[in-house]
Amino acid sequence: MSEEHFEGQTWCVVLAWRGNAYVGWQIQPNGVSIQSKVQSALAALCGGGPDIVADATGRTDSGVHAEMQYVSFRLPVRRTEVQVSEGLNYHLPPDIRCLSARKMPDGFSPRAQANSKLYRYRILNRIPGCPFREDVVWHLKQRLNVSAMQEAAVHLEGQHDFTSFRAARCAAKTTVRTIVKATVSELSDGEIRIEFEGNGFLRHQVRIMVGTLVDVGLERRAPNDMKTVREALHRSAAGRTAPAHGLTLVHVDLGEGPS
Repeated sequence: MSEEHFEGQTWCVVLAWRGNAYVGWQIQPNGVSIQSKVQSALAALCGGGPDIVADATGRTDSGVHAEMQYVSFRLPVRRTEVQVSEGLNYHLPPDIRCLSARKMPDGFSPRAQANSKLYRYRILNRIPGCPFREDVVWHLKQRLNVSAMQEAAVHLEGQHDFTSFRAARCAAKTTVRTIVKATVSELSDGEIRIEFEGNGFLRHQVRIMVGTLVDVGLERRAPNDMKTVREALHRSAAGRTAPAHGLTLVHVDLGEGPS
């Protein structure tokens, strides 16, 4: 079949990025987004022509990182998996990388197929900082009570209305979400890792939950206060919004989709 009769091919790629220089995944009027960089790279990969829209499993906040994110698009020209992955990496900046590429059936949508997402927040809880982690951790010098934070995190698991942990401009139609795992662990070098796995998250939800857990760690709140905060259904009941640069999207589960 000649190229002029080619009707296009749907693709799914896995991307990773450092989010410090970007306003998040979605194109915004106030800065450079991951989506804009990806779509520009796709246009270059195809030699110009009509705009190619890249669709991810969801938005990420400005400054947030991703170890893996599924992104789909439809190419109007024939390309191999190697050509797509290597071509993207050639045209993308070094802080955004394509890890893999696969052809997918027509109609594939990573957003529609995403079953759960795993986010990790990193806190460096010691007096000296770390030059190798400066832009990927929240550096807190005051000692946190990790045991209390672990006790408080349990109150975030399950299906709940998370209005208290929702940013003001969140446009979600429902504030009910399910968190299947909320854990707090401490590494030997002073790093604390907070992980949330759930079926979806509201705008800034993870960062607000982290900020509230930090209040517990600083003993400004009791662990059981987390339940009270959750049930208040008002943003003012929760703690501060943790800095974006400590947050990373670690994994997305697509069920029967690409692995």
